[in-house]
Amino acid sequence: MRTNTATRTYALPSITFQSAAAALAVVAAVALPQIFHVAGATLGLGAALGQTLLPMHLPVLLVGLLAGPYAGVATGALAPIVSFALTGMPMAPMVPFMVIELAAYGLFAGLLRGVALPESIPSPLAWLVKLFGAQVAGRVVDAIAIAVAVYLLGNAQMSVASVGAAIVTGLPGLILQWIAIPVVMFAVDRKRG
Repeated sequence: MRTNTATRTYALPSITFQSAAAALAVVAAVALPQIFHVAGATLGLGAALGQTLLPMHLPVLLVGLLAGPYAGVATGALAPIVSFALTGMPMAPMVPFMVIELAAYGLFAGLLRGVALPESIPSPLAWLVKLFGAQVAGRVVDAIAIAVAVYLLGNAQMSVASVGAAIVTGLPGLILQWIAIPVVMFAVDRKRG
């Protein structure tokens, strides 16, 4: 059903499309951090560029919005595991937390993709609202996972405060996502329209 691009609701694409989108997004989620790490090393920034620009998050959120919750959660869960297996990054203690966080991003982006917003909200802003909702939900899930690890499992290497620190460190990456993803989704809307 379509009334305009802001209130358009989306049926899930075919299983073939979802599978292909998830596979491509996993490749991008593994390759982009490597590109950022090489660029960071070249610029003398080390791994800081990846922590700042959050390159693994971008394809996970995008595939959730494009292909739905199944592709989003699969990409989010697989990307850190595949990346660790192929590159040794993220570091082993971080892999379970990144799997949880990125799977949550993909799931919530996929669930929010079909939420109809009021007609008065232009399409790019509607996608930004959905993206922001997925980002907040993913961070909440991440904070809960870290809290469980710290308070119930006694993980002394983690801290719930690390969620806030990660948001501050990753603010440039969040801004990049707030610009790039709504632009891509608006372009997709126009092409579908």
